Amino acid sequence: MKVTDTSDLWWKSAVIYCLDVETFMDWNGDGIGDLDGLAHRLDYLAELGVTCLWLMPFYPTPDRDDGYDITDFYGVDGRLGHHGDFVEVVRIARDRGMRIIVDLVVNHTSDQHPWFRAARSSRTSPFRDYYVWRDEPPKKQGAPVFPDKETSEWQWDEKAGQYYQHVFYRQQPDLNITDETVRDEIAKVIGFWLELGVSGFRVDAVPFLLQTDGIVDGARRLPDPHEYLRSLRSFVGRRSGDGILLGEVNLPRQDQALFFGGDAGDELTMQFDFIAMQNLYLSLARKDARPLTEALLSRPGGSPDIQWANFVRNHDELTLDKLTDDEREEVFAAFGPEERMQVYGRGLIRRLPPMLDGDPRRIRMVYSLLFSLPGTPVLFYGEEIGMGENLDLEGRMAVRTPMQWNSGKNGGFSAARPSRLRNAMTTGGFGPEHINVADQRRDPDSLLSFVQTLIRHYRNARELGWGAFEVIDQPDVAVLAHRLTWGDRSVVLLHNFAPDATEVPITAKNVDGGAHLSDLFTGEVLSLTATGKAAIPLDGYGYRWLRVHPAGERSQY
Repeated sequence: MKVTDTSDLWWKSAVIYCLDVETFMDWNGDGIGDLDGLAHRLDYLAELGVTCLWLMPFYPTPDRDDGYDITDFYGVDGRLGHHGDFVEVVRIARDRGMRIIVDLVVNHTSDQHPWFRAARSSRTSPFRDYYVWRDEPPKKQGAPVFPDKETSEWQWDEKAGQYYQHVFYRQQPDLNITDETVRDEIAKVIGFWLELGVSGFRVDAVPFLLQTDGIVDGARRLPDPHEYLRSLRSFVGRRSGDGILLGEVNLPRQDQALFFGGDAGDELTMQFDFIAMQNLYLSLARKDARPLTEALLSRPGGSPDIQWANFVRNHDELTLDKLTDDEREEVFAAFGPEERMQVYGRGLIRRLPPMLDGDPRRIRMVYSLLFSLPGTPVLFYGEEIGMGENLDLEGRMAVRTPMQWNSGKNGGFSAARPSRLRNAMTTGGFGPEHINVADQRRDPDSLLSFVQTLIRHYRNARELGWGAFEVIDQPDVAVLAHRLTWGDRSVVLLHNFAPDATEVPITAKNVDGGAHLSDLFTGEVLSLTATGKAAIPLDGYGYRWLRVHPAGERSQY
């Protein structure tokens, strides 16, 4: 098997770390995280092993949707710093071997954006067609994305004398991508941030961006919305050479394949695997690896120029919308039995450690799994230390609490009075008194140290980001055993979803005749018997990463 040149496909073996500048580190003491604070914590992220930072929106905003309601796509919110601070963060990150991608939120703007203010002023405004207007809302509408806040996708605007479309909140009017000028504006936004040194974009709400059903004038609809997505991928490639589009596409598998561009692989570079994530939690609830296994096997094939992004937690609700109603209730019962833990009837507002009752065996097994699945791992800030949520905060804000740096005031996040914090801290057993970076950096047995070890081994085993995936059949339904092969290199990964110890049968069929195995964590060498078999011990909630050494090759690590 020929090994592909990896020079421009850095994202295949990246470690992506998502953070909100507002909640990461406050350097000027005003209660809000800032770019200066982020710059002072880049060494920590480099030490952790992060290779790519994903920054949530830092643009000017009225802040009615945690920064996703944007008033200037080219700006930096003054509370967080200015362009000079942003460029300094990019420079320092690059010096530490880290790239930066930023949120591209162009499905909508804030209703305070100058474009929308001009659009609503007159039907003859040159900005009118930047948005989607109707004299009457359509009789058939999609279900609101946020059913607790909105009952319709259309909002009457008294000044404009028409209804405007908003798939999300009413303060976020949808942009009209059928308008050529709007598409040109989006390209300029992309080009601007690429010139400032970013390596790509996490593209928000991609299916909604391409949806043009609300446009009244059918002649102006895009003949093929996916052609537009291909043009964005091509534009990023021309401007940067190796920039990426990491898309939020929570759709069934056949639709996800479309957003990759099918066999051509010329649309989104990467997609989050929402289906695998949701089935991971079903597997955890059932102590049965089969739902996750089936989800992984259902991934569509395609071009080598695409990649899945794996995650345990993100910044939104932990959506379970692709599970059946009965499956969703199983997960709710296991990990969110209280109504306040659930949101929108479809998801949870909790982080992993509290859901697993702080059990270090299960927590470590899940993160071992994250870094060993085929694809690129994505961490949400604080996962590396086991942060929890604050259920007193509304909705998705519950998991967006400030980073916990030490056990002192405000967890070391800010010197401001607690009442001035942008978001309240996590409290209780997962608060900064018990969970923080400073304590864990001094503890070789901490979760932080464990995640650093996972990242080191992940970075040393290119098969994990690049390899061909195959499942190794097991008699124990609690065990996920899989193999990843890249060129002449191969690893076998074992994970036990149950509390009982077991043995995992391995045969020469799975690892090639005459081979032996070495454990990447312990260095233990395991040889196959003369008949080409081995029984690998696996603890309850255990995990093992095993390097496959062909016959005659010496174990090197």
